[in-house]
Amino acid sequence: MERREFFAQLLAPKRPKEEVRFPFAPYYKDEADFEKCKGCEAKPCVTACEESIIVIQDEKPVLDFSKSGCTFCDACAEACEMGVLEKEFKRTLPRLTIDMLGCLAWQKTICSMCKDVCLDSAIRFTGLFNPEITDDCTGCGFCVGVCPTGAIKIGGAA
Repeated sequence: MERREFFAQLLAPKRPKEEVRFPFAPYYKDEADFEKCKGCEAKPCVTACEESIIVIQDEKPVLDFSKSGCTFCDACAEACEMGVLEKEFKRTLPRLTIDMLGCLAWQKTICSMCKDVCLDSAIRFTGLFNPEITDDCTGCGFCVGVCPTGAIKIGGAA
């Protein structure tokens, strides 16, 4: 067991499990287009993903940030055979938020794992504590998987 997994189990708040809705890959024009993915047998976007974060949920490809994040490498868009994912529609992903009650740093425990892994320097701290996600956030999700308590969420109000 890795240190991160140990602390995640030890420190995770005991809350009822909520259903996680993962975001779509950042290369689509309209969410309704993902209905075409149901007819795609091969799902080449899944195998093309360099970070291996594309999973199938409700027969549609979505991003699971539990192990890594999106580098916006365009590989999934290039591999899409159904015309759902196209590079010309590249966008940022839904903004991430920090649950202050679940965050170790907000509870005055030194932790900066989210900031350390952020490729966009979009997480800033007030002193040693109180991390905030800035407007520079692209929603890449690298911070989601490294947070030992799962306090970083997709979407929602900060």
